[in-house]
Amino acid sequence: MVEELQRFGPFRALSADGKALLGQGTVAHRWTRPTAVLHKGQPVSGAFIVLEGRLRVFTIAPNGTEATLYFIAPGETCVIALNCLFNDLLYPAWVEAERATSAAVVPGAVYRRLFETETSIRDLTVQALSTLVYRLMTELETVHGSQYRQRLAQFVLAHANADGVLAATQEEIAGHLGTSREVVARLVRDLVKQQIVETGRGRLRIRDLFALRAVVSSSWRR
Repeated sequence: MVEELQRFGPFRALSADGKALLGQGTVAHRWTRPTAVLHKGQPVSGAFIVLEGRLRVFTIAPNGTEATLYFIAPGETCVIALNCLFNDLLYPAWVEAERATSAAVVPGAVYRRLFETETSIRDLTVQALSTLVYRLMTELETVHGSQYRQRLAQFVLAHANADGVLAATQEEIAGHLGTSREVVARLVRDLVKQQIVETGRGRLRIRDLFALRAVVSSSWRR
């Protein structure tokens, strides 16, 4: 497990004592399908470091709709979980593994000792905090300053791969945006009609990148 974590800079830079400490109780978890990892109100046992795949942190509104807060990519950790570890708090949101995902869980006591003795772990924690603040502020700005059409366009731009393909169903996109599949389906139909995107089974591909960007900037008018 220590070897897997050392693929990432902060853990590769650990001292010999730090590496030995990291090996004390750190375990790997692997999920082959979307799986709940943490529930709101659950105690946090350790620091989650994504090795492969992606973890999604989200909230659930009183009406049952979900809204994505941010994603945790390989080499990253969840600073909300770290905050819970350092301050003895219960986790305030939900976390799920997306498709094939693996993560290392460093026991809370071990992570706290590494934080005290290893500069690279302190740097990782500060970076995680700054990244979280940026992502949450971006999402907050998006939620309050954009219509669903703009939010959908922004989501596609942010998460499509290098070929302009977003591998997600309309139901999954609706879950990320905190709305219904019917709303997403209507918005996607409009974008398809305007030849901005095209759809396939469980996927969406950007056809007109500039027009999609214009949707986000509000300069594109229906």
